[in-house]
Amino acid sequence: MTVTDETTGEIDPTFPEQRIGVGYMLLVGVSDADGERQVAWLAHKIANLRVFDDEDGRMNRSIHDVGGAILSISQFTLYGNVRRGNRPSFVAAGAPAHAEEVWLGFNDALRAQGLDVKTGRFGAHMNVSLTNDGPVTILFDTEELGI
Repeated sequence: MTVTDETTGEIDPTFPEQRIGVGYMLLVGVSDADGERQVAWLAHKIANLRVFDDEDGRMNRSIHDVGGAILSISQFTLYGNVRRGNRPSFVAAGAPAHAEEVWLGFNDALRAQGLDVKTGRFGAHMNVSLTNDGPVTILFDTEELGI
């Protein structure tokens, strides 16, 4: 993941490329209703989720078990509502100051779980590359889960 300089449109040399090997790329959307409770629950769940294959090919190992890392990217567009019209509405996304605070707290909570966390830059244009090793993509919606 790299960050694009808003002035030149080139890769921002002041923000080093963020790269992980085995692990999770998390696209993190924050609403105004999100806070410490959601952050704590998600960090614990993600740190202990068993989705990596064991020796029998079963999803039975956690990110700790495989020595993985996390690339956390703020992504307000996850709240894009396309029910009406041809342009998404992002009104459900959290206010930027709140969303940044929650996202930073989430990253700290993941680190407190003993995880190596790399991040993007909040609000920046980021260039993200992903090699998806397997068909696992999971959506955590704390509102839907009642968290």
